[in-house]
Amino acid sequence: MSLTNLRCTACGRTYEWRQLHNVCTVCHKPLFAEYDLIAAGHTFTRESLAGRTKSLWRYREVLPLPAEAEPVSLGEGGTPLLPLTRWAKEIGFSNLWVKDEGQNPTQSFKARGMTTAVSMAKYLGAKKLAVPTAGNAGGALAAYAARAGLEAYIFMPNDTPRANVIECREVGAHVTLIDGLITDCGAEIARRKEAEGWFDMSTLKEPYRVEGKKTLGYELAEQLGWKLPDVILYPTGGGTGLIGMWKAFDEMETLGWIDSKRPRMFSVQAAGCAPIVRAFEAGEESAVEFPNAQTKASGLRVPKAIGDFLMLRILRASGGGALAVEDEKMIAETRLLGAAEGLFAAPEGAACFAALRVLYSLGTVAPDEQVVIFNTGSGVKYLECYE
Repeated sequence: MSLTNLRCTACGRTYEWRQLHNVCTVCHKPLFAEYDLIAAGHTFTRESLAGRTKSLWRYREVLPLPAEAEPVSLGEGGTPLLPLTRWAKEIGFSNLWVKDEGQNPTQSFKARGMTTAVSMAKYLGAKKLAVPTAGNAGGALAAYAARAGLEAYIFMPNDTPRANVIECREVGAHVTLIDGLITDCGAEIARRKEAEGWFDMSTLKEPYRVEGKKTLGYELAEQLGWKLPDVILYPTGGGTGLIGMWKAFDEMETLGWIDSKRPRMFSVQAAGCAPIVRAFEAGEESAVEFPNAQTKASGLRVPKAIGDFLMLRILRASGGGALAVEDEKMIAETRLLGAAEGLFAAPEGAACFAALRVLYSLGTVAPDEQVVIFNTGSGVKYLECYE
């Protein structure tokens, strides 16, 4: 392990990694893990990956858990990068791929963040873990906490998809349903966590979920022969995956694994909850809370994200953008994609396919560019959307 310290993403203050931390105590912004990549690169090479297990822990040298500690794992990562032909042919694309995160444990990309975050929380002595969630993060925390022998306290909006609620309860978590949004769930945890002895596992309010999510970038580069695509479309709620991939790209460049070329990153949100889209279009550096947030894609119903400034910075630095998609279009796209490719995508993932149609019609993305869409979960978790 080459982890050296934690650093605030805003003010730059550093923190000792051997203690439990949430956000920066000065400016209350997210903390990033930093590594001695020069030292790691002496033995951690692209060639060294040959023969390693098909798991995100194959990148152990740039993940936070000390080498002597056993990860809390359910076999996450190593998801397929699938070429799309029939759906792509319909709109004229020749080099379209989907990274299918629905094949992770608990059927979503949230497993990536929770394996690293729960592993570190256990290693650093946490006993009770709490998270506000729109669904899939709760299911992942419940599963990994159970695997670790820790208690999980899950706070969900009342209208969270039923599959997520049942999943959390059946793996032993304490589930509380809140009349409100994920932000209300987060406020309830903040109010009670000190008295209850909970460690807050909220998106980007602890430093290690993003470390698991960054392996999306490492895997993508490895699967494409260490050349990044021209365009990435990513469904964005809290934005940890988008932020994590960008961090991975910078790390890989330092390691000498890739060059300085970056994909154009596009954030896709729901029309009923699009704070990043609004802020991007207005030229703002941060996003105000989106009023009356509503969408069937529960993972996109995040009216205010703590990592908003990081997402907006990435979208602009990459030459990408942000788009909002109506619920009806993402639900319709689920069936079109499924019938063409056999992939039952979550509404969040389907929203990216609907967004690509828009980008193509505007001439923003050319049909001969290499495009990767991230499907962040399985449609089986959202059955109410399709009834």
